[in-house]
Amino acid sequence: MSPTTLPAAGPQHGHVTFLGAGPGDPGLLTLRAVEALAQADVLVAEHEVLDVVRAHARPGVAVVHAEAGPSSDPLPGTGAPLSMVVDGTSTTAAVPAVRDAAHLVMEAARGGRRVVRAVSGDPGLDTYAAEEMLACAAAGVPFEVVPGVAAVVGVPAYAGVPLRDAQGADVRFVDARTASDRCWSEVGASDGTVVVSTTLDSVASAAGELVSAGRKPDTPMTVTVAGTTTRQRTWSATLGTIAQTLKQAKALPSPEGGRPVIVVVGERSAPAQREQLAWFESKPLFGWKVLVPRTKEQAVSLSDQLRSYGAVPHEVPTIAVEPPRTPQQMERAVKGLVTGRYEWIAFTSVNAVKAVREKFEEYGLDARAFAGIKVAAVGEQTAKALVAFGVKPDLVPSGEQSAAGLLDDWPPYDPVFDPIDRVFLPRADIATETLVAGLIELGWEVDDVTAYRTVRASPPPAETREAIKGGGFDAVLFTSSSTVRNLVGIAGKPHNVTVIACIGPATAKTAEEHGLRVDVMAPEPSVHKLVEALADFGLKRRAAAQEAGDQVSRPSERRPGARRRRAT
Repeated sequence: MSPTTLPAAGPQHGHVTFLGAGPGDPGLLTLRAVEALAQADVLVAEHEVLDVVRAHARPGVAVVHAEAGPSSDPLPGTGAPLSMVVDGTSTTAAVPAVRDAAHLVMEAARGGRRVVRAVSGDPGLDTYAAEEMLACAAAGVPFEVVPGVAAVVGVPAYAGVPLRDAQGADVRFVDARTASDRCWSEVGASDGTVVVSTTLDSVASAAGELVSAGRKPDTPMTVTVAGTTTRQRTWSATLGTIAQTLKQAKALPSPEGGRPVIVVVGERSAPAQREQLAWFESKPLFGWKVLVPRTKEQAVSLSDQLRSYGAVPHEVPTIAVEPPRTPQQMERAVKGLVTGRYEWIAFTSVNAVKAVREKFEEYGLDARAFAGIKVAAVGEQTAKALVAFGVKPDLVPSGEQSAAGLLDDWPPYDPVFDPIDRVFLPRADIATETLVAGLIELGWEVDDVTAYRTVRASPPPAETREAIKGGGFDAVLFTSSSTVRNLVGIAGKPHNVTVIACIGPATAKTAEEHGLRVDVMAPEPSVHKLVEALADFGLKRRAAAQEAGDQVSRPSERRPGARRRRAT
């Protein structure tokens, strides 16, 4: 698709949805927004929200990247941002289009397309959205508005700064870029809370305007940059001290002084209580970049758990899965499932489920082939993969999610109640013998079948390798001895400032053999307990820094030559 070409026109029943994507946190998208994105044929999005909304768009949607600024100047005489059209996989286009966003929205809608025009925050507060809505109305193009969380409300909430108290103070919103002298005079004369949208390098100027308009220099204020994201940072000061505060924090001068910030000013906005109310920035792993040596598919729940603690997971696969060298054994076993050869089938990994499912599809089979067969899963993730396949497992460990935990709950063979004594066990080529030996001891015959092979994955990109060896990651989670060996083999040894977290003693021993200092070990062999243990470590580390009067920092910020945390 060329940079300026939209999909071919269809029936003349186009529609435009003006959608608020919120201030940055993807979790703040509304259910209606997700629904609209899933139905869109064309997505027109500003740069800062493109990644947030693209994740919910259907494959093949045409993405129009609209951005105003030095790299994409507004059309002469319009003030509207230029736009470019890219395909569903690209992130940039060769040249900017010569039409503004409104024209492209209208063109797509007139061609019968469902268009989503996504803006940061809320459409009602966007500079250009109202003009584009009027253009649709004038042209008879139907449209709707899906509100979003406005930055002026969402960012203070994430910073732990309530805008009102029990006394119900007025709240005024000011955009410093367009505020008139009269506007500053009015908010300066008021004793209400003022929320100012500005840039980092213009904060002191805005504070000066408020003082000149009548606000006292000792009026409390907060400044939040990168609000609602894991790069969020908030400074507390007064109108008279904010310039010095930002200088002492080395936030200014900075080449990134043009970054947008939200400022909250007022005695009743409770900035003094921020230590107790800063729920977001006080998460135990806030802003930590955590290396997860797994594929994205394998790491879904683990990464979600890390995010709940404020961390930024980065998945790096250390193994690759390949078919067995001799597939005949697997083929015979799958045919045995259909002919009634087995009483049980036991899945010890998501990859095992995937391997059997692929073989089923090859033969034109589906989940109905499991009728009459008992199904066991080694843990929750494997069970979820089975449910997605249409199979509800009969047995999942009630305790430890491992082969040993599965054996603890596995019933012994009973010739009276079990018409067949055989278990189908599709596994990796390097799987341990724990489960096989345990099942045999319980009286079962086991067909231990290689369903897939595990090989060392290809090295990650150079940037990731440099971050691993240079201390760019705050922590790494090792879920097995093989992940230690494979990660070191494909990417090098993690820097000594990186927190090393291991799932158990055997994995910790392997890490130590590779010269790594083990900082965290899970109390039991569970990936979720491992993340909990890392979060507890982070919480204690934060508490120790606060007790010592030190600034709370991430491990990666302690390495020699490391730059201070930036709001990027």
